Amino acid sequence: MELMDDVNRDKSSNRRAVMKVASAVFENIGVLLIVIFLFLPIFWMFLTAFKPANEVYTLSVFFEPTLDNFRQVFGTNYNFGRFYANSTIVVVVTLAIAIPVSVLAAYSISRFNMPGKQLFMFAILATQFIPLIVNVIPFFMIFRNWGILDTTLALIIVNLGATIPYAIWLIKGFIDNIPIGIEEAGLMDGANRFEVIWHILLPMARPGIITATVFCFVITWNEYMFALILTNQDAVTLPVALSYFVGQDGVIWNEMAAAGMIYVIPTIVFMLIVRKQFVLGMSSGGLK
Repeated sequence: MELMDDVNRDKSSNRRAVMKVASAVFENIGVLLIVIFLFLPIFWMFLTAFKPANEVYTLSVFFEPTLDNFRQVFGTNYNFGRFYANSTIVVVVTLAIAIPVSVLAAYSISRFNMPGKQLFMFAILATQFIPLIVNVIPFFMIFRNWGILDTTLALIIVNLGATIPYAIWLIKGFIDNIPIGIEEAGLMDGANRFEVIWHILLPMARPGIITATVFCFVITWNEYMFALILTNQDAVTLPVALSYFVGQDGVIWNEMAAAGMIYVIPTIVFMLIVRKQFVLGMSSGGLK
């Protein structure tokens, strides 16, 4: 009987070991498939950006690279530099207004009692439920009457409406978790309200503010629908400009890929700069 028990235990142990190995293999295969799914399009866009025209529709990985595609992108045919400047202006001005306004609004909502606070917060959140296409026509009519169609000012206004509510909700969650006693101690030491916000609140809420900045940057940089309808020539931004790479024979993929590479550079650089604080903000938000 003892021999049979030992045999059964060995079989059970071997079965568990096999299952563990199989589970690890399937897990690694799943991770590999996800990585391929996420990064293969980016890798292929990178290759296509340096391919000559006769190599675009081939699956070749090894070829003689060329910079002609990038020269064409910034040539007179596309004037891509102007579109890049438009997107940069819209993003910088939007963030410069949205983040300070959102911080002050989130602080006020978090720290002060006001009638109808919950209803007000729900109203802010409800603005994110409205489909963008519903807002396009009213904005178009208003901006036409104001004479600011096809301007970066119009895009800044609509992007502020899209980013500020989101940033308020996100930053408020971080401010709610900062002990109010720290601020009261600063006030007792003679600091005024703005000094408390600048020297105490902002450093402690930095991960949340940077997280909100990242999301607002991505939303504004990639915004397409408003830019498509509210601009025509002078204020066209990069997402719309990427649709201009069409010739007599169809889409000029190599030049579009080169433009796409240039388009994603600011996002990559921005994420590299703030990655530590962004990860801290995301993990802190998850723990809270």
